[in-house]
Amino acid sequence: MNLNQTPAAERPHIGFFGCRNAGKSSIVNAVTGQNLAVVSNVKGTTTDPVVKAMELLPAGPVVMIDTPGIDDDGELGKLRVEKSYQMLNRTDLAIVVIDGGTGIKKEDFALLKEIEKRKVPFIIAVNKSDLLKEHRIQSKGRGKVPEESLIYVSAETGEGIRELKKESGKASAQRKIKKESWEICWNREMLLCLSSRLMNLHQKGG
Repeated sequence: MNLNQTPAAERPHIGFFGCRNAGKSSIVNAVTGQNLAVVSNVKGTTTDPVVKAMELLPAGPVVMIDTPGIDDDGELGKLRVEKSYQMLNRTDLAIVVIDGGTGIKKEDFALLKEIEKRKVPFIIAVNKSDLLKEHRIQSKGRGKVPEESLIYVSAETGEGIRELKKESGKASAQRKIKKESWEICWNREMLLCLSSRLMNLHQKGG
């Protein structure tokens, strides 16, 4: 089986999350080198999750997920936010995109709290770094930003995109190894359990 034939279920799922106009779709396009997501200055352009299986070096075969903004409002907006959070169930690596110009918001902190609760590996991509005088991010909510998870990027200039791809590939590979190891252990336990049951049945029958 070559890389292009790898089933989607076996590929690491990389999800892009964040507030509206943080630049999620632009970062998706910059990372993939393709126009996978529609980009617009209008808030809430991404109204439904966009899921695409593709090859991403150095990660290999992956599934990319672009999600609606987590700060959407109104009744319809709340449904979109719910959809974004639901995509965490399918995510092996979450990339939280922050607008470097406006800083990290309370919605971002709420998302990070949920991601950590679910123990999903994550990277914080601070977008629009080309507009910052220095690599420092403002905080507009209660919480502490894990500095070791920050990568400053610019979808406009390409700054930090290579590093983001590299770290995404490493994290995805590690996640895949952990999942495969868990599956091997699970299968081994199931075989031992089945073997024990068969032996008991054989003894009773004898």
